[in-house]
Amino acid sequence: MNERTKIAVAGATGRLGRHLVDVLEERGHEVVPMSRSLGVDVVTAEGLAAALKGVETVIDAASHPTPDEGPATEFFIASTRNLQELGAQSGVKQIVVVSIIGIDDFSAGFLAAKKVHEREMLRGPIPVQVLRAAQFHEFVEPLVGWTPRENGVAYLPNMRTQLVAARTVAEALVDLATEASSMPTLNGSRIPEIAGPRAETLVDVAALLAARRGESVRFEGVTNPADPDGALYENGGLLPGPDATLAGPTYADWLEREARA
Repeated sequence: MNERTKIAVAGATGRLGRHLVDVLEERGHEVVPMSRSLGVDVVTAEGLAAALKGVETVIDAASHPTPDEGPATEFFIASTRNLQELGAQSGVKQIVVVSIIGIDDFSAGFLAAKKVHEREMLRGPIPVQVLRAAQFHEFVEPLVGWTPRENGVAYLPNMRTQLVAARTVAEALVDLATEASSMPTLNGSRIPEIAGPRAETLVDVAALLAARRGESVRFEGVTNPADPDGALYENGGLLPGPDATLAGPTYADWLEREARA
């Protein structure tokens, strides 16, 4: 499907969705942006059937605004049901879903909800391709902003990740959605992954952000003993596998570009 096609983006106004719309338009595709602010709600299905008319591919980047497992799971179950059912009625040929690296081993929180998202999508009538991504560079700033500070010290979760730019993930998702050689992801098959060039800790990248802003704050990593997945966060459970696509920029290079923008 390298020719111009009509592609809908669920979550089109989000951190990833905005880049998806830009990349698709730059490559000459007809884009149908879908979000609640644009009158299309994938959870209630309001406006969804009309938005999907004539659409060949849906890229699902819609997400729940909070990391709470219960509400996020409900969100993904409802959005998946509506995209699959109304998409099938409208003649959608495939759905491309962005997911998260490492979720198979996680048992709680947002990552567990994403595991349900994948499972439910793969059960639907429309063929599905999944791309698992590392956490985005854009994830760092809001997380640091939510972190309370005491006497110039901010405490962040001990987490190892291989941060990747949302724009880089958007380009990979569009490739997956439009390349004729792409094959549907089926249960039991290897799911492709994309991550940044190198593994880093959340504490280290937060310090880079603070330095860029000229803030005098020290970050320390902490462990939440109540988190059943704490060891996975600390010991590389979010890191990509050996077959993952690794793509820049690094977080430091991305910060530099953002500062010049």
